[in-house]
Amino acid sequence: MDRRTFIGSAAAATIAASFHSLPSFAAPDEPKLKPMAIGLLVSPHDAPEATIKRVHDMGFSNCFLSLDGYIGKFTPDAAKQIGDLLSKYNVVATTVEVVGPQPLVWDFQKGPATIGLVPPKYRAARIDALKQVSDFAKQLNIGQVQTHCGFIPEDPADPQYQPTVEAIRAVAQHCHSNGQRFLMETGQETPTAMSRALRDVNMPNLGVGLDTANLILYGKANPVDAVDILGPHIHSIHAKDGKWPTDPSKLGEEVMIGKGLVDFKTVFTKLHKIGYTGAVTIERETSGPQQVEDVKNEKAYLERVLHEVMG
Repeated sequence: MDRRTFIGSAAAATIAASFHSLPSFAAPDEPKLKPMAIGLLVSPHDAPEATIKRVHDMGFSNCFLSLDGYIGKFTPDAAKQIGDLLSKYNVVATTVEVVGPQPLVWDFQKGPATIGLVPPKYRAARIDALKQVSDFAKQLNIGQVQTHCGFIPEDPADPQYQPTVEAIRAVAQHCHSNGQRFLMETGQETPTAMSRALRDVNMPNLGVGLDTANLILYGKANPVDAVDILGPHIHSIHAKDGKWPTDPSKLGEEVMIGKGLVDFKTVFTKLHKIGYTGAVTIERETSGPQQVEDVKNEKAYLERVLHEVMG
């Protein structure tokens, strides 16, 4: 099963100040949700109604739409179908994402050459897919588009760094024209490399989607520290847990929330203090009945943590 399926610190203040020269951007209207409302990442392509209904039936007010299954099929009819189902089941879609088209290898061996906007061979197709999903999201009045940009070079003199910056800018500009944010999902790059890309792309609608586990799974950073670096630019959260990679050929292990190394209480406390009001989206990379059971337990865990943080 594809991995996307299913379901005010000083450091932050310093980085926020460094972006003061960005042109202004009228942020999209935030969905009418309570701050840090818990949601679920879903891929509705194979069974749209059953998927959106499951979100509602499990007690979620919102979802994050992973839409790789729609690449090449972002039709008005598909948009109407999803829009009608979201309305029918009273579910808010906060963000859309595509990471394809294929190939995508989520590891340290082939990942750098296949993931995101960094690999030259796939860059044009990925830009096109992101523009397609941006236009699709506009039809649904969804104000955020997200993707993995890939293993953004740590060295700004790397020959692939500037083309990657230009690719990110091209997508951000398209999203800007649609009144949307474009979010880079954390994972393959260090928070410092992502911060540098934010500065160098220099688009006011460019931000960050914080995946709490990916930073650990790729061995790049502790998510608590990542909030200090990227906090003001975080506009979505994938709540996920994991452990550090101990085999240098393989990513770390993704585990159920509360069983890994993510300090969710500190992450949420830091984000709450700097004014984050977006959703907290559960992403559990298991499948079938076990995934449903895991998500129920994760939802209860996050509700307890958020109650401690927000009262």
